[in-house]
Amino acid sequence: PTALWVIRDEAPADGDAPLPGSPIRAANPVAPAGQHYTVLQAMRTGTFLKITLGLFACGFSMNLLGTHGMPMLMDHGFDATTSAFGIGLIGLVAIPSTMVLGRLADRLPRRKLLAAIYCVRGVGFFALLLAGNTLELYGTSVIGGIAWAGSIALSSAILADMFGVRLVGVLYGWAYLGHQVGAMISAWLGGWGYEHFGTHWIAFGLSGALLMVAAGVALLLPGRRPPALPTPQAAG
Repeated sequence: PTALWVIRDEAPADGDAPLPGSPIRAANPVAPAGQHYTVLQAMRTGTFLKITLGLFACGFSMNLLGTHGMPMLMDHGFDATTSAFGIGLIGLVAIPSTMVLGRLADRLPRRKLLAAIYCVRGVGFFALLLAGNTLELYGTSVIGGIAWAGSIALSSAILADMFGVRLVGVLYGWAYLGHQVGAMISAWLGGWGYEHFGTHWIAFGLSGALLMVAAGVALLLPGRRPPALPTPQAAG
């Protein structure tokens, strides 16, 4: 209900403009005034598709760890308490680290920060599969937790940078659909792969690979200016 007092139906004309002196102006310039997109035009750009691909990998990894992380660790020799603490430690570390990443996102190029987050998470999934003792598991959890949740906020921020706040809610909603499709597939694949091949490497290895691909794709995102509008066909 508080949205009734917080959200305005009509954004001000200069709502996309950064505040004077803001580090956002230098690090992440927003779409210039007069550069207008429709939702469909924005969804046809490479920027939107790259963000969606990254969120697909994000959802794939998040839900895989949530549904199959405990069974995977226990199958690798860890007891239930140690496995649960290892998974929970990721979320615990993610709380303060996400706030720090938010501050960094206003000072560093967001595409590079997003790429680093995906890369660290990708390496973390391979490290979880290879962890052989409690120290290695907890160390991996701490490092993975640092980069665990930052991709969600950065993806929406990049969409706002490129297309403005007027469309960011709708665009992020459609992009997040890719996140949930990835989550659905990983929950199924984790069980199917183990039942048919007796290993968690199929799902967890694929998750790590997808995150590494997402890191590379994030580096291809535009860094300083919005993508060009689709060129309309000349009238006959």
